[in-house]
Amino acid sequence: MKLSNGVEWALHCCVSIGQSKAPVPAARLAELHGVAPAYLAKHLQALSRAGIVRSTPGPTGGYAFTRPAAQITVLQVVQAIDGPEPAFRCTEIRRNGPLAVPDDQCSGQCAIARAMAAAEQAWRDALAGVSIDDLGRGIDEDSSGTAMRAVREWLADAR
Repeated sequence: MKLSNGVEWALHCCVSIGQSKAPVPAARLAELHGVAPAYLAKHLQALSRAGIVRSTPGPTGGYAFTRPAAQITVLQVVQAIDGPEPAFRCTEIRRNGPLAVPDDQCSGQCAIARAMAAAEQAWRDALAGVSIDDLGRGIDEDSSGTAMRAVREWLADAR
């Protein structure tokens, strides 16, 4: 499964937003993650359209969650950025060519489509079971408890 770079960027930004008590400006998020501000802004707008974050204008404005980080799943972020469409699209090629399967034998999905649908559902279920809060805790565990504190302090110093 291939996801856009925007998914990674959006997930990192969501983890960072979850560490701030105040809205986080898009420019500050871009600086923190070393990414292009204009490209990141596009993804933050997609998160806003999906109802994951809200934008507050003004000198103390920025992006904040619309609900607790524990209630925002990785799947919701992935779908906000890359869309909800399935990764695999069956085009029914079994109906083509010299050995085409007759239409009356194609009423259901073939074994390939069933396998792909099952894999996709497992993937979606796994992502739906992980929250932004879970990611933050995991990143903190990976860093022996220093990463999220560093993000909180860095974001607070900007104000």
